[in-house]
Amino acid sequence: MRDLATTDDDELAARIADEAGRVLIDLRHDMGLDDPRALGREGDRLSNTLIMATLRDVRPHDAVLSEEGDDGPGRPDRIGASRVWVVDPLDGTREYSEGRDDFAVHVGLVVDGLPVVGAVSLPGQGLVLDTSARRSGGRALASRRDGPPRIVVSRTRPPVEAERVAARLGAQLVPMGSAGAKTAAVLQGTVDAYVHSGGQYEWDSAAPVAVAHAYGAYAARLDGSTLLYNRADPWLPDLLVCRPELSGDILEALHP
Repeated sequence: MRDLATTDDDELAARIADEAGRVLIDLRHDMGLDDPRALGREGDRLSNTLIMATLRDVRPHDAVLSEEGDDGPGRPDRIGASRVWVVDPLDGTREYSEGRDDFAVHVGLVVDGLPVVGAVSLPGQGLVLDTSARRSGGRALASRRDGPPRIVVSRTRPPVEAERVAARLGAQLVPMGSAGAKTAAVLQGTVDAYVHSGGQYEWDSAAPVAVAHAYGAYAARLDGSTLLYNRADPWLPDLLVCRPELSGDILEALHP
C-alpha cells in the first residue's frame, strides 16, 4: 500500500478498513468455525498487523492507539500528540468467530482529541461506511422504518439505561454484536438509536462516532457531553448514537 502515502485521510481509513476486512473473511473461510478461540486470536493478529504496517508505512509521523496495543518503538508517543489513529482490528470477535456478520473493523483518526476521520468496515455485509461524505456536507441518514422506535443494544449485556429509554418511548430493543455494526444500523435506518453503558474503550467508538457525525447522526456520552479521545486512560464506558430528532427525548428519558 505504498501508493497510499499521498491518499487523503478519509480514503486511507476506508481502504485500510476494507482490506483488513477482506483478510478476516478469507481467514474465516480458511480456518472454519471449529476452533472459535483460535480463529478470533488469529483474526485479531492478522488484521492488526495489516493496519499497523500500513500506518507505519504511509503515516509514520502519526501516533497510534490499537486495541491490540500501541504501535511500539519508533512511533510518536500518543499522549499529547495532535494526530492519533485509533483502531480496533476486529470489533465483535465473538460474532466473527461464530460465523455471524455483525462484526467490524474500525479505523479512526483523532485530531486534538476529536474523532474527525473514520471508516467502519462490515466485511460480512460487504460494506464500508466512512467519513468522506463530510467533504460534501454530509450524507443523509437513511429514512427510518415505520413503527415504534428501535434501539440496538449488546447481545450479551443490554444496559438498564436502554431498557429505561425503551419503556419511556415505547421502543423495541434489538440485540446486535459489534459497536460498529450497531452504529451502522442507525445510519442505515435499520434502527433509530444505539444506547450503551457498562464499558467500552476508545477504539470501540472512535471510528463509528466519526462516521456517525459525517452522516448527520447525533453521537455523545449518555449525559450529552462530547466524546473525547486520546486520553491517558482509554476507558470510555458509555455512548449514545441516534437520529438527531430523537436525541432530546432519549436524553430526557435517561435523565428525567
